Amino acid sequence: MTIGKGTYDGARGGGYGDFPVVRPRRLRTTPAMRRMVAEHRLHPAELILPAFVREGITEPVEISSMPGVYQHTRDTLRKAAADAVAAGVGGIMLFGVPEEERKDAVGSPGTDPDGILQVALRDVRAEVGDDLVVMSDLCLDESTDHGHCGVLDERGRVDNDATLERYAEMACVQAEAGAHVLGPSGMMDGQVAFVRRALDEAGHQDVSLLAYTAKYASAFYGPFREAVGSSLQGDRKTYQQDPANGREAMRELALDLAEGADMVMVKPALPYLDVLRRVADAVDVPVAAYQISGEYSMIEAAAERGWIERDRAIMETLTGIKRAGANMILTYWATEVARRLS
Repeated sequence: MTIGKGTYDGARGGGYGDFPVVRPRRLRTTPAMRRMVAEHRLHPAELILPAFVREGITEPVEISSMPGVYQHTRDTLRKAAADAVAAGVGGIMLFGVPEEERKDAVGSPGTDPDGILQVALRDVRAEVGDDLVVMSDLCLDESTDHGHCGVLDERGRVDNDATLERYAEMACVQAEAGAHVLGPSGMMDGQVAFVRRALDEAGHQDVSLLAYTAKYASAFYGPFREAVGSSLQGDRKTYQQDPANGREAMRELALDLAEGADMVMVKPALPYLDVLRRVADAVDVPVAAYQISGEYSMIEAAAERGWIERDRAIMETLTGIKRAGANMILTYWATEVARRLS
């Protein structure tokens, strides 16, 4: 059949001669059209702000490898939490940075009710109440003088079961300080079950657990170690996951769910979008992804040099994480992006 200048050719996408009839570009013609047919949308309530509070400082300290991110004082942390609420951010994840002389082999500041993280939790809850989901990092690395996420045995290895005992103590003091959600991030075997039992026995049945299900031994954590004043010597490859492994993450996922995880996380985000997609497809609980310090710093550094468009790159990476299956995204741009979305 001949119509006009072309001959209809169904094998070529319903076109006539060399000209297509099916034109996907029609749905890209204007900003309003693209907005209307967008398959995924970011929302401020899905964003979680990681925040650092440092003991013994009177002014916030900018993290040199993460320009625009600060170690907060107690007062500036309260303001950051209030700003997050005003922007519509869903949650805040707190990390405490104790004074160096307070650190010891077992991470005592992590279980001290007056340790900086517990004090900060009380501060933030007093500031925002239930208007923001207040989350707390449940790990020993910020508080130990050796920088590992657990207690070391006589040979210098992380002792899994002795560490679980410490995590149980930490969980209870963090819950008592007001955390809505705890994030066990140390990648110890059995940590979710051990912490869940400790919380329930202490009467904290309503405190949720965000399991760091797939936390990889990544090269992208470097700036974070400055942020928390890490004392780490060596690496964490004996307990964090090998970047070569994807199927292993599904084994960790099954264990965390069986142990009582309320939510699960993949960390880092961008290098592990394939793992994030597999996790999201496999579960019926909320899935989080952590856009970590190295991901943040790469974009900020490239943008500062004029190599990429900063704002577009931020939104593109967050949209990619959402598209891969994340219901929640931890990002240092949470408040900034929430304001833009609003």
